Amino acid sequence: MRLLTVKQKEPYLLFRGILGFYPKQIDLYELALRHKSTTILSEEGLPLNNERLEFLGDAVLNVLVSDILFHRFHEQKEGFLTKTRSRIVQRESLNRMALELGLDKLIIATPTVNIPHLSIYGNALEALIGAIYTDQGYRRCRQFLEKQLIARFIDMDILVSTDANFKSTLLEWSQQEKKPIQFDTQEFINQGNRQFKASVLLQGDILGEGLGHSKKEAQQQASKQALKSLQLLDGNEMV
Repeated sequence: MRLLTVKQKEPYLLFRGILGFYPKQIDLYELALRHKSTTILSEEGLPLNNERLEFLGDAVLNVLVSDILFHRFHEQKEGFLTKTRSRIVQRESLNRMALELGLDKLIIATPTVNIPHLSIYGNALEALIGAIYTDQGYRRCRQFLEKQLIARFIDMDILVSTDANFKSTLLEWSQQEKKPIQFDTQEFINQGNRQFKASVLLQGDILGEGLGHSKKEAQQQASKQALKSLQLLDGNEMV
């Protein structure tokens, strides 16, 4: 769809709804939504599509996410920050956020490439970030990422909790220290619901216990408590 053919809203109002602010150089944002399959030429004969803005937006996105994670998880090490950033900026995540924003209805592309399983939506989102950075600067770009994307479409708590494999970390420690550990997992019924209780044992002593609706969840919680007992966790996070 050509952006300027949208009849119900003027382009500035349309972008205001997506971005949370009014653009200054609207041509940049329209260019960000032009896939290379519909490249046009400028008056100087230069190709016009979103590839250059995508290149810039990709770099800016990595810096922005690094900045946000660095300040949000100030006690975490580099490995945690790198893994979390990768999960946010991975292509699948970008495609999903682009669809949530409705960019699929605005991208200018030939019908043969406008297919959901391709990466044109995530690429367009990167190009949009490149346009914001060029038009509004770093601070506004960071605000867009935090308020319009992360706050709306990414549950950071779930992202972090699913990324932390406490059982795997505990088993690695067990192998390195040559201290074999055991898991004792029992199933029980609580108010008509099946639940599990797991215990982590080291030489007969209980290091940690955990409850869950599955064996895996209970063992993860027990492993987390065991890591705390071994002082391999600081507060609620891995160190």
